[in-house]
Amino acid sequence: MDWTLRVITLLPLADWLALGWFFTCWIGYVSFARRRASVEGSLIATSNQFRNRWMTQTTLRENRMIDGVVLQNLSTSPSFFASTTIFIIGGLIAALGATEKTSELVRELPFAARTSALIFDLKLLLLVGIFVNAFFRFTWSMRQYSFAALLIAAAPDHHTYQQQPALSESFSRHAGRIVALAAETFNDGLRAVYLSFAAMLWFMSPLAFALGSAGVIYILYQREFRSDILAILKDAAREPT
Repeated sequence: MDWTLRVITLLPLADWLALGWFFTCWIGYVSFARRRASVEGSLIATSNQFRNRWMTQTTLRENRMIDGVVLQNLSTSPSFFASTTIFIIGGLIAALGATEKTSELVRELPFAARTSALIFDLKLLLLVGIFVNAFFRFTWSMRQYSFAALLIAAAPDHHTYQQQPALSESFSRHAGRIVALAAETFNDGLRAVYLSFAAMLWFMSPLAFALGSAGVIYILYQREFRSDILAILKDAAREPT
């Protein structure tokens, strides 16, 4: 009980509410997006249809060099973000080691909240946790793309698939799902990066933190369910192949 009270009293009530709202927005949106995608179709869900078509065309191609090039290009983005998050994590850990100087610097920013060194460290730790999560998502996306490349490299020649359509369908389904999972994992990492901007607003005030969390979720929703590129992809998906 004493330990629980000490944890509760670490932060003011407004900060606890803002922090709870942040995680509610994040976890709640992930759950909402998955359910909504199955009904309405999101940017990822719609683009997954083209990934399945891509893997179907792979079984028909005699030379699959183009597929390897595309997979390599797709894995470049998570590789770049994984490298970037490593530098960010290193910078945040360095800031934790120099809390006094860092907190003094932040206090000079306009509208920055005046807090104790302990609360400042907790805010930094939140950012560290967000970017660590993003790093693991980006690196896992890279590995999934490598698994997809492995499947394509191990696939038999196109004559075999022409003679066995069921085998072609099975390959397309499995390989397409792996590529889709890689894209979805990369998208999870991007969400974490987006939400890190909301977490930065905690240094300003709990209210800015809460409003920023809602604002980022709104931006994510607009891009995943209401963007122009989604409308174009949906129209393209309706066209016969």
